[in-house]
Amino acid sequence: MKKILLVDDEVDILEFLKYNLEQEGFEVLVSTNGKDALKKILQNPDLIVLDIMMPGMDGFELYQQIKSNKSSQDIPIIFLTAKSGETDEIKGLDLGASDYIQKPISPKKLIARIKSNLRKSPALEKKSKEAENLKIGPLEINIEKFAIKVDNKLKFFPRKEFQLLYFLASNPGKVMKRETILKEIWGNDVYVIDRTIDVHIRKVREKLDKHSGIIETIKGVGYRFKHNE
Repeated sequence: MKKILLVDDEVDILEFLKYNLEQEGFEVLVSTNGKDALKKILQNPDLIVLDIMMPGMDGFELYQQIKSNKSSQDIPIIFLTAKSGETDEIKGLDLGASDYIQKPISPKKLIARIKSNLRKSPALEKKSKEAENLKIGPLEINIEKFAIKVDNKLKFFPRKEFQLLYFLASNPGKVMKRETILKEIWGNDVYVIDRTIDVHIRKVREKLDKHSGIIETIKGVGYRFKHNE
């Protein structure tokens, strides 16, 4: 049974979402503030749904605390917020959030997004059966440990960034269309806009530092991993 942690200062929303998630067979933990949420994370949830606008410690600050802890840094996090501003969505994606959902949202849609984020990328699922490591250019990728070394230095990539880089590196020299990337990394049942891919690509390139050019933009089509880097 997958365990979900819901963090929101609105108790009625927590109760509503908790009921619907439990009907789908999830174990649900709830918290109304960041301090309590950090304690609940010790119960090892499989995914966190995190509201941004909370008194005291807001969702962004809580997210950073969660990701700075080695024991919780790999937990997928979905931001849930009533704010419709594009700035907050981009900030959430910049931080490395797995997904971003605006209120109000139907329980069915939230459940679909949770299930999608809990699943491994189809590309990773297929490749993990074939090999643990992928060595190409300056990269060494360990798929079982979700670890990436760049020039033999270990760097942290949030789950979606990891999946994206692994997928591109697994197909060196091939132009991967944006539609293909969306399907492989986010799945068919989640609506993700093109900007989401762009934000994740930018964050991956930042971590690749001097090797950022290893991921080429093919204008109007998608991206390509340069196999001769």
